[in-house]
Order: sequence, then structure tokens, then C-alpha cells
Amino acid sequence: MKPYFTVILFLISSVAFAQKQSLGLFDDHKDIGNPKNAGSAVYDKASKTYTLSGSGYNIWFNRDEFQYLYKKIKGDFTVTANFEFIGAKGNNHRKIGWMIRESTDEKSIHTSAVEHGDGLTVMQWRSETGENMKDPEGEIFFPEKTFEVLQLKRVGKKLTMSVRHIGGPLKVVGDHVMNNMPDEALVGLFICSHDPELIEKAKIWNVQIKTAGK
Repeated sequence: MKPYFTVILFLISSVAFAQKQSLGLFDDHKDIGNPKNAGSAVYDKASKTYTLSGSGYNIWFNRDEFQYLYKKIKGDFTVTANFEFIGAKGNNHRKIGWMIRESTDEKSIHTSAVEHGDGLTVMQWRSETGENMKDPEGEIFFPEKTFEVLQLKRVGKKLTMSVRHIGGPLKVVGDHVMNNMPDEALVGLFICSHDPELIEKAKIWNVQIKTAGK
């Protein structure tokens, strides 16, 4: 019987490893805030492309709903990727981008590098757990719209959002100091439909995660 159980344990371990590997550079994914419609995250190893599906009323006010694909990062980092919504035009306020977040709690502090469905490019944040995000105090709008590449960078407590077109130079959207953000935090990709009845999809590729000393 012992060889039989050894084989079973090996198969279980292999499946678990494969599932973890399927997330590519990231540790886990989760629906934040229990949206009405469940989201998902899929990694295509051949093309190195991530496909996110997500719903959610918004990432705003004092709580959030969205799909999050993330990993823990300690210290300084620079994360960059190409983003594109999939399918017919949805809500103008649907969102994709990068996010640093203290935790997966729906009321967590966070800073996001965001592109909306209508191309609006903005950096947004919640500085205190459970506080209402503020308009315009808690965001920086960029005068240009519809960029393919989004970047979020952290140096110390300062976070900087930059954008660019494919083949073009980086343009700084703005920066913000998050004094309450812990040194080790969650960093990842997100999608929010801005409509609890809908599920939106996006593909993300050329994902780069650079940490201090690497």
C-alpha cells in the first residue's frame, strides 16, 4: 500500500505545483470585496500573457470590489506591463492597472495606476483603512488618454505612476507618498467592471517586476 500512497501524494503535489505555476510571476488571485459575479486570472505560459476577468461596483468610497492578481513585495520596486480590455466597449469607468495594497481586505489602503474604459489615465489612493476616497484630493489626472503601458514605482514611501505608448517614452502621471503603507505589501494587476452586473476581461502582457537589488 505504501507505493500507492506515495504515487497519490506525488500527483497531488504535482497538481498543486502546476496550479501555482499557472499564475506566472504572481502568488495568488482573489475577488476583493465579494463582488456579485466571480472573477478569474489565467496565465498563458507560451505567450506570457495574463487574462483577467472581473466584476465589482467600483474601487472607490470606503470599500472596493474587483479581481486582483498579486504577490508580496518588500521594499522598493518597479512594475510595468501592457494592458488592453477585451471585447465590446463597456462602462466608461471600468478599470485596469497596477495596485499596491496593504491587504486583501475590501477597505484596505492602496494606491492604483489606473486606465479607465474611456482611456482616462489617473493615479488614485486610499490613505487610511476604511476612509472614503476623495475627489479630487485622492487622485491625479493625466491630460492625455489611452496609453498601452502602465508603470507603478515605489522608492521608500513614494509611489510614482508613469505611462507610455508602445515604442514611446515614459511620461510621469504623478507621485504620492503613502506613509501608512507597510514595507511588505501586495502588488499586482487588477480589473473592475464598475458595474456589479457585468464581468469585464483584459489581457496583460510584457509584465515586468523589478525589486531592489534585482
